Amino acid sequence: MLQLLTFLVEKVSLLFKFKLFESSWLESRQRERAERRAPSPPLRRGDVLEVPRSLFTHFGIYLGDNKVAHLIPDILPVLTSNDKLISSVITNERLILGCIYRCATVRVDTLEDFAYGANILVNHVDKMMKTPPLPDDTVAKRAEKLIGAFPYSLLWSNCEHFVTYCRYGAATSRQTEQFCEVLKSIIRDQRTVIVSGLLGIISVVYFGMAPLTTLPTILIPFTLWMAG
Repeated sequence: MLQLLTFLVEKVSLLFKFKLFESSWLESRQRERAERRAPSPPLRRGDVLEVPRSLFTHFGIYLGDNKVAHLIPDILPVLTSNDKLISSVITNERLILGCIYRCATVRVDTLEDFAYGANILVNHVDKMMKTPPLPDDTVAKRAEKLIGAFPYSLLWSNCEHFVTYCRYGAATSRQTEQFCEVLKSIIRDQRTVIVSGLLGIISVVYFGMAPLTTLPTILIPFTLWMAG
């Protein structure tokens, strides 16, 4: 069941990235590939590190000595108090279930464990932000102060919010902004109204006339139409 859930989420992620964000995503991927081909500069304390991970891109703050602080969801603290198990590398299964349960911590891992086998981008976020970064040591100290349990929301308090708060002084997430833009475009698309109406009619035909079927059949298409 866990493997099936992971498989479905990853496939939805692929559709999300390649279909909904096709143009902007491809442009950003091309820039990232060019940067990865270039020689990587030595990491400095306070650098923002970026790696692809499951649903979205994952971010962390380099602390020096091969250590990275990052906000990451994890279901294991809910299931056990065994510190040795909890401190092990967080798999995609643990990460996804942690997202669903909204359980996360700011933790320190080795650079290798943070990367999880992926290539690392360094300070790529600097090009997207209008605010200049804070001094390197200040960035790292802000990250270190937040180590431990941390409120988590996939859209409103995620790993990108964590690193932008530490490095720029304001928590923002480009991935959340992109998601909201896509959501708005879907809501504004009149085909969404038609599809929701058809699904509502099918549910009424299949389940019969009842408040639980009739009201959504009327209210959802109406709300989408008004929002569009």
